[in-house]
Amino acid sequence: MGLKEYGQCGIGAYCLGGCDPVSSFSLNSCTPAPVCQSKKHTFDSKLSTILPNTKYLGDPSTADWVSSGQPVFHNDNVLLTMSPDSVGTLLASTTYMWYGNVKARFKTSRGAGVVTAFILLSDVKDEIDFEFVGADLVTAQSNYYSKGVTNYHNSANIPLSDTFVNYHTYEINWTPDEITWSIDGQVGRTKKRIDTWNATANQWSYPQTPSRIQLSLWPAGLPTNGKGTIAWAGGLVDWNSVDIKNNNYYYAAFESIEITCFNADSGPGTNKGISYTYSDARSTNDTVIDGDKGTILQSFMATGLDPKAGAPVQAPAGTSSAPDAAKTIETIPGISGGNPGVDNHDLGNTSPNSDDPETDKPSDPSTPSFSQGRKPSSGGSQVKPTKIWTTFIAISFLSLYVLTAS
Repeated sequence: MGLKEYGQCGIGAYCLGGCDPVSSFSLNSCTPAPVCQSKKHTFDSKLSTILPNTKYLGDPSTADWVSSGQPVFHNDNVLLTMSPDSVGTLLASTTYMWYGNVKARFKTSRGAGVVTAFILLSDVKDEIDFEFVGADLVTAQSNYYSKGVTNYHNSANIPLSDTFVNYHTYEINWTPDEITWSIDGQVGRTKKRIDTWNATANQWSYPQTPSRIQLSLWPAGLPTNGKGTIAWAGGLVDWNSVDIKNNNYYYAAFESIEITCFNADSGPGTNKGISYTYSDARSTNDTVIDGDKGTILQSFMATGLDPKAGAPVQAPAGTSSAPDAAKTIETIPGISGGNPGVDNHDLGNTSPNSDDPETDKPSDPSTPSFSQGRKPSSGGSQVKPTKIWTTFIAISFLSLYVLTAS
């Protein structure tokens, strides 16, 4: 996939998770990233803490996940939904993982053009993926990227039984030297860092920076997307499918996520402090600082450089309070939308099971094939995945991306 994240910090949520410090005014423009916390997350509606991105200000003690779109709690699962008036749903963890192990147990969605994803994504565009195309329910696609650079041959397929009918446990084990993708306890693929040396760039093309866990459902098969993306996704989304007729949306059902931090004694891979920041724009693992900088903004008018900007001030008696900055759309990226990460699927890759670091090329941000948040989904309405689905609108935070065609 080829990624153009919303990148540089402006103000507000643009300076939280997904903010690229290298693209910003300074390395300190983005809010520091909360360090890894080992935890098993289940999705009981009474226990799970999900906040909408219109409410989250960087304090991981207030929420485990932030989202855009329409997540729905049902039968101890959280459903990521995608209705015809939306571009899907995305959940992102509020803490970051700097190496470690993460397991996700879920059922994917189905149908041409419909993509379910479970990924690790860093703010400087390192990425490790499990992706599932709804037109092929017996294949899990594994992938990885370094600094958002396109590589035509980083993906590999792992066969399995029907992903819509069956729960599977998908596992990413990530160390400084190796990535392993497993399904139901069976290793499906291993990638060693030593095999990713890029002589042209004179660097390792290997994910190595603190990353959020992201779960998403998104429409790769939109007419506005690149032809390669649509072809990879199995064609255009059918907005008259059985799932749309029965439920008014497509859905993927997530049961649990289990995060185990790497817990290194010294870097890389520690989580001893409060937050992760960078000391150098090279943004390699030796430039990551596990330190004590705060992660919280006082308002949606604040930035990493001025986290107290716009802090609420009590209005004098008899006067109205200041406008709520959270209602200023420019401060909150991607009110609706589901696609995380990078979209390099429009690049014509015809050899998904080979690895060749020498083919890395920068993606072209000039022709976006997909933009999140084009159609805000209606907030606060009841959602019915079947006649017995319960109502929930606990959308938390999205990183706003623009998927680009090379």
